[in-house]
Amino acid sequence: MKQAKEGDTVSLHYKGSFEDGKVFDSSDTHGALRFTVGKGTVIPGFDEAVLGMKPGEAKTVTIPPEKGYGPRNEELLMKIDRKELPPDLDPAVGQRIEFSKGEQRLQLTVAEVSDDVVTFDANHPLAGKTLVFDLLLLEIEES
Repeated sequence: MKQAKEGDTVSLHYKGSFEDGKVFDSSDTHGALRFTVGKGTVIPGFDEAVLGMKPGEAKTVTIPPEKGYGPRNEELLMKIDRKELPPDLDPAVGQRIEFSKGEQRLQLTVAEVSDDVVTFDANHPLAGKTLVFDLLLLEIEES
């Protein structure tokens, strides 16, 4: 039976959760995930977990931040004076806001709100987190 190797395109079902069991993403919501192993379209730990899997095989992997979305970087916290923000913006902690300047787009999370200042976090929401994935390999298309 063939095994997934770098360059193969694979389809799989997955469930991503935190160490406490809280689910943050699942193919139940989006349908099976299809990607080419080793192309960098998924986080490194996910890519590595699929290597060697056979169709029909299921496994659970724990991915540390270094092989996921990286560690949190406190330098990516930005304090912005409310006067510099659009007057119709009513930020709430946890809200994701997209800012754009020309072609450049930046997704930020509101980390803190005061009367004068809003603190935005440019870290990926999963940065610094250990992720647990349940995987079920459905199919391998050999390269």
